Amino acid sequence: MPSELACVGHSEAAPQQPAAQGHLQPEVRMLKGQLPNTEEDPVPDPWSLPDSRQAPEKSPVLPPNIPAQVTDEDPHAKARAFAPKPPTRPRLERALSLDEKGWRKRRFRTSREDLAGRSGASPSRGSLQDEAPGTPTHSGSPPCLSTSLQEIPTTRRAPCSLGGGPSSWGNCLSGMISTSLDLLHRDGASAGSTPRLASLLPPRPLPAMDQNVASNALRTANKVDSDHADYKLRLQARLFRAHSSLGPGRPPSPLANDDCSLHSAKSTFSLLAPIRAKDVRSRSYLEGSLLASGALMGADELARYFPDRSVALFVATWNMQGQKELPPNLDELLLPAEADYAQDLYVVGVQEGCSDRREWEARLQETLGPHYVMLFSTAHGALYLSVLIRRDLIWFCSEVESATVTTRIVSQIKTKGALGVGFTFFGTSFLFITSHFTSGDGKVSERLVDYSKTIQGLALPRNVPDTSPYRSDAADVTTRFDGVFWFGDFNFRLSGGRAAVEAILKQDPGADVQALLQRDQLTREMKRGSIFKGFQEPDIHFLPSYKFDIGKDSYDTTSKQRTPSYTDRVMYRSRHKDDIRPIKYASCPGIRTSDHRPVYGLFRVRVRPGRDNIPLAAGKFDRELYLIGIKRRISKEMQRQQVLKNQHSSTICTVS
Repeated sequence: MPSELACVGHSEAAPQQPAAQGHLQPEVRMLKGQLPNTEEDPVPDPWSLPDSRQAPEKSPVLPPNIPAQVTDEDPHAKARAFAPKPPTRPRLERALSLDEKGWRKRRFRTSREDLAGRSGASPSRGSLQDEAPGTPTHSGSPPCLSTSLQEIPTTRRAPCSLGGGPSSWGNCLSGMISTSLDLLHRDGASAGSTPRLASLLPPRPLPAMDQNVASNALRTANKVDSDHADYKLRLQARLFRAHSSLGPGRPPSPLANDDCSLHSAKSTFSLLAPIRAKDVRSRSYLEGSLLASGALMGADELARYFPDRSVALFVATWNMQGQKELPPNLDELLLPAEADYAQDLYVVGVQEGCSDRREWEARLQETLGPHYVMLFSTAHGALYLSVLIRRDLIWFCSEVESATVTTRIVSQIKTKGALGVGFTFFGTSFLFITSHFTSGDGKVSERLVDYSKTIQGLALPRNVPDTSPYRSDAADVTTRFDGVFWFGDFNFRLSGGRAAVEAILKQDPGADVQALLQRDQLTREMKRGSIFKGFQEPDIHFLPSYKFDIGKDSYDTTSKQRTPSYTDRVMYRSRHKDDIRPIKYASCPGIRTSDHRPVYGLFRVRVRPGRDNIPLAAGKFDRELYLIGIKRRISKEMQRQQVLKNQHSSTICTVS
């Protein structure tokens, strides 16, 4: 038995039975003079130790067989002696009789501890997981309560219901010991000193606790008070998310630490925010309100996915020259090395596309992987347009509408013309146009006619309402949408002839891009206002994307000697000023299967909340294409692992 035992919970002295008086006399002598009388004096605070930082010297430890001497100077020991009737076998006997190292290696998990451990908390935080690695174990005397009252701090209390008989005193003592030992161990570790007492786990479930406890120690250890400062701090640390689009702007779950009660939305922590039943009953999302709680397109839902209200957009254009051969890898195009993260929305336009359009779409899906789905794809002759989006964002898109314009009717195969796709994402409407204008060095006027036919001939939007009809123009489709991206092979050339352009390229290709753009026909016509009115283009820092020898980095070496030009471009226009911000504008010199190099742009586009009265796409996507892409990725990964396995297992034997 330890030299001193104290309990804050006891009852009035009961008459002792003569038969048991002699048997309990040793225990009574040990406790005599150390337990307070609750009838007259307040309960002392026996379970607190002085801060080790204020008293670095080790406190004296009394031998187990010598009771502590209580002096008059100690204010905690002035209580009148009181001898309650403890149980025949004290409940600490088993714990005190075990070796310290052997006890610390054992792990007993109670059902209550098991339940609380799911949410990151433990009823008694004295488990081995809380110990810092490398903490020296206390050697010497066995783990017992050989500590005087002067060593116990006065800042913490172990709660125990006052009153009750000897049996309740024993149960209370068992719970207090486990909690106090843990507090002593934690205080010692935080102060940088060796803990005096080992962390002991309770051999049985903890006693029932009242929800309205006043103890700071119990509030922190058992997580029964959500208003406690430490509780909120640890909850916030666990709910923090570092992902970008679904990121930390999400409101924390108010039920994140509810231990599987009727008011809990989960048994383990989930990344999905819980949905309150009252929000479902309100049905405010059917009213089409911008700010109503629960509105699918409303401000609350937009803030959950895009706290900064901007979406990452990828736009690319590529003239494939009708080649059947596709590049072995599209990572350089869709996942450029300059971008640390993949984009939220991918839009790819192709001119003179390959004959197998389905194979091209399958390659796009395979490259982006299972996190993306094909929202919409369409074709007009040799013009292809594909829209891929993150799969968790498909619910916020309206129905996708498309329209076409043919600028060369004579040709049987529609190689020249325009293809437009429009839809609404949250409350922002988008229009994507890919075009292939008339080719030829001197046919600038024909290209201007192609532009005029396109803006007048695209009949969009149809079923999806215009987000700002008073700003729309019936003669210009680009005025009916908030954000417009027009990209393709516009076929505008560099004037001055092949020799003049080659002379500039030979001098310093990287520094003379601006000198090349001074000869660009499209830049000159945009300054005159004859084409792409209201549009902008990101700054060009790459070499001309046309015309290369297939499979090589050299410009046209055939007899035609075509002039290198910036024929492949990406233009953008926003209804609201500065809603579109270009991030990157470049070409892909590593893709050499065509005489054109792909050109892409990365943008950040501002998105506004919208109403739910628009026709929704309802999560529609190309499921068959999605499965094809996943199967291809799996088969390629298995082939790669098989190759690595064969390389490790193969050996070369030589006979001399």
